[in-house]
Amino acid sequence: MFSSSSSSLSGSTPTPTTTTTSTSMTETVNGSHLFNISGYPLLKGIGIGNSVASDTFTAGGYSWAIYFYPDGNNVQDNATYVSLFIGLASEGTDVRALFELKLLDQSGKERHKVYFDTQFDRGPYTFRKRGQMW
Repeated sequence: MFSSSSSSLSGSTPTPTTTTTSTSMTETVNGSHLFNISGYPLLKGIGIGNSVASDTFTAGGYSWAIYFYPDGNNVQDNATYVSLFIGLASEGTDVRALFELKLLDQSGKERHKVYFDTQFDRGPYTFRKRGQMW
């Protein structure tokens, strides 16, 4: 048996319970950009840390650019490797993005193997400011 005692003001009405709901929606936007590097042999030898950039393009409401370093971005590469980066070109708040960068050997000989670690394996990457690259 259950019994309880409570004190209440006579004539008072119970307060109605209010129920609220909310929804969080994360929008996913897919896009792609093709950056064609014509005359690659003429670019080889421009120096470590020197790049050519794609035109700025928009994906997911933000501006981006792709940077190609024919002699690599770091001295440790010893001009043996190329480097490829995507960079945020927009001002504003943090941008979380999943992306994939691919290099295509247009010689048709498929002599060059491309090893790439994509962000799809580890989740989104956060770009915190304009000019930040991955």
